[in-house]
Amino acid sequence: MAYIGQSPSIGNFQVCDAISTVNGQAAYTMQVSSVNVVPETANHMIVSLNGIIQAPGSSYTVAGSTITFASNLVTGDVINFIHILGSVLDLGVPSDSTVSLAKLTATGTKNSTTFLRGDNTFAEAGGGITEADQWRLTTNASSSTSDTIITANLERVDTAPQGYLAGSGMSQSSGVFTFPSTGIWLVQSTLQFSMTNQLNRFLQSFIHATNDNFSSVDNKVVEASSNTAAVAGGNYIDVHGSTLIDCTNTSNVKVKFGFIQESTGGSAVIYGSSTSNRTYFTFIRLGDT
Repeated sequence: MAYIGQSPSIGNFQVCDAISTVNGQAAYTMQVSSVNVVPETANHMIVSLNGIIQAPGSSYTVAGSTITFASNLVTGDVINFIHILGSVLDLGVPSDSTVSLAKLTATGTKNSTTFLRGDNTFAEAGGGITEADQWRLTTNASSSTSDTIITANLERVDTAPQGYLAGSGMSQSSGVFTFPSTGIWLVQSTLQFSMTNQLNRFLQSFIHATNDNFSSVDNKVVEASSNTAAVAGGNYIDVHGSTLIDCTNTSNVKVKFGFIQESTGGSAVIYGSSTSNRTYFTFIRLGDT
């Protein structure tokens, strides 16, 4: 039928099948496509009888799928149409691309990298690496026979096309590295030593970790080592270490890197470079904590 003004565009609107009147009968079954339909109330209907819109409640009532007129219809009466206007709070199906993130009340971060879970929270999609970063020592450092922490001359790798993945990446202060987000992180270290005039030499690299911002907890979670015999003219050794860190609090869970030289003679240098990775540290977020 035609509407005065704009026709309704949302809601569960239905037009009932044509109904043939029966002389002396007031009650009729409403169907849509030959299936019984049940309006919310009489007020959720538009009913035309003999070209006149009927008043809900006084001109007709509904019970289930049955409409009952106030008086029996007679031969010649015509039920022009019965429109069912929809259910209470039934907004219908929104048009494509009309529901924005701002319309959702779920918790969590809503952006292009997260999805809405069944518990009404936004979470990052699993199955992929979302954060990765790498730092390096830019200048050489002298070895020591005591545990020495690397505290200076550190930079994020930036020789083209090096880069890092997503977010703000790791940050560091005096060699103490802070994670940009909670989660399970793979932390790897590679220290390159150069040794000269040595006899038997033992080199170690350490990964220190804390869960109280190194206030009182300072655990050596990795002790990687390499041992070499005397070689005329010296040689190079790369010492690798790795661990998984469960970062539950970015303010307290942190890491730092150290090394030590134990030898019976000669000296060792820890190599750094601002253009290539010689002594470097890798951080990869693997998943949620």
